[in-house]
Amino acid sequence: MEKKRIAIVTDSNSGITQREAEQMGITVLPMPFYINEQLFLEDITLTQEEFYKRLEEGADISTSQPSPAEVMEIWEKLLEKYEEVIHIPMSSGLSNSCQTAMVLAKEFKGRVQVADNQRISVTQRQSVMDAMELAKAGKSASQIREILEREGHESSIYITLETLKYLKKGGRITPAAAALGTVLNLKPVLQIQGEKLDAFSKARGKKQAKRIMIQAMQKDLEGRFKDYADRGLMCLEAAYAGNPEEAQEWKKELENYFPGMEIHMDPLSLSVACHIGKGALAVAVAKKVEVE
Repeated sequence: MEKKRIAIVTDSNSGITQREAEQMGITVLPMPFYINEQLFLEDITLTQEEFYKRLEEGADISTSQPSPAEVMEIWEKLLEKYEEVIHIPMSSGLSNSCQTAMVLAKEFKGRVQVADNQRISVTQRQSVMDAMELAKAGKSASQIREILEREGHESSIYITLETLKYLKKGGRITPAAAALGTVLNLKPVLQIQGEKLDAFSKARGKKQAKRIMIQAMQKDLEGRFKDYADRGLMCLEAAYAGNPEEAQEWKKELENYFPGMEIHMDPLSLSVACHIGKGALAVAVAKKVEVE
């Protein structure tokens, strides 16, 4: 039996569910979480609802990374059927799982290519879609890796939070700043530009926070991404954390502000939600690849 060319692997931080992965013909590694020291796997033994319920109960939740043995076993199985594997983990700036995968890939003599394309959640999902298109166009795994890495930074995410509790818990802001923020109803707006989660702005209330995010996105589309946007290569995305009704309104708002742009929306990756809590809203944009 002739081997198929390229297998695509990502992790559940991409927001791609196990069911979607099956339909797309790709493999999604579930991210492991420890809740009160018990191991759960995203979208397999841990649902979104259960995660937020436990988070709100104040359970001790920590993120982990897929075990090296598990990752290698998945690659080995795929290489029985495919010639090569392209592996697209979450941004190396946000987790060690990318570095681990790169070290493990050395054992596979070039047949496994790990792309560190600095993306997470809806922008990481776009990279997976890009990889599918590139594979269809006959590119090799190493060519796909090079393209994804080169274009990884052509993306931008803005997030606003409902609560400062988790930033305080993670030591990202001081307890005093968190207390003051709660009194003043301050909603931080954070950004992910590749490497890590950074502060971007502060707003009085969520309405203003949404306005700040929309303006920031407009500026990106009219500034650093203008050439791509003019050519219809920018994909607009929205994300949320356990607040689907609010998210639907947010999506409508974005559609009004950016007419003619199709918006894909997913729940935020739980690895990000861990650090920011329930009720977050995000807007993101990512360039899709041009396939020659």
